[in-house]
Amino acid sequence: MKNAKYLLLGIAAIICAAVLARAYTYKYRSQDTIVVTGLGETEFTSDLIVWSATLTAEAQQVAAGYAQIEQSKAKVQKYLEEKGLPVDAVVFEFVNVDKQFDPVYNANGNWAGQRFKCYQLRQRFTVESRDVERVETISREISSLIAQGVSIEAYAPDYYYTKLDDVKMGLIETASADARMRAEKIAVNAGTKIGRVASARMGVFQITGANTNEEFSAGGSFNTASRQKKARITMRIEYRVK
Repeated sequence: MKNAKYLLLGIAAIICAAVLARAYTYKYRSQDTIVVTGLGETEFTSDLIVWSATLTAEAQQVAAGYAQIEQSKAKVQKYLEEKGLPVDAVVFEFVNVDKQFDPVYNANGNWAGQRFKCYQLRQRFTVESRDVERVETISREISSLIAQGVSIEAYAPDYYYTKLDDVKMGLIETASADARMRAEKIAVNAGTKIGRVASARMGVFQITGANTNEEFSAGGSFNTASRQKKARITMRIEYRVK
């Protein structure tokens, strides 16, 4: 009985040693990787511009306000046509009408209500075109319409790129190649070689102005204010070591 007991203890000790050795080997192998981050960057020029402005009018009667808006709209259409912009590049939205009121105070200076002031009418229009240079010029020279009596609020243009998917795919390829080059240098210095990819994770897509100090966003940046843009993406890749 006593010999059997010792035999069982010996077998148990061997099994424990084997399990520990296997666990250590697994742990070692699981850590036998190289993790690197590759970067892909490129600059490009926007090929689509979107520019908006709003026509405004104030009148005591809605009909008179509409008449002002229509006159301003006709002047805008003529201006854009003279600048060589196609008719289908401009979209006019519906006219918004709001009542405006002035506050009324009593002799003691306390608020006593409000008095109708006028109707305010607003009509927004948007220009979308691939002729970026032309629309840029139009947006800069819009003050000439003000000289013609047009009440207009103009906004800064937005710039886009219609082949953004191609840019993104190219950056993924560049970032992956950069990551591999970094991993190979690390492996050479360590006297080994890299093997297959264990895992790969793409970072967020960042688009900023080409010559700006914009900060990157955790959720990704998408600059529309700059015509010249810079796109950036990272790839975090883990390689097995041979």
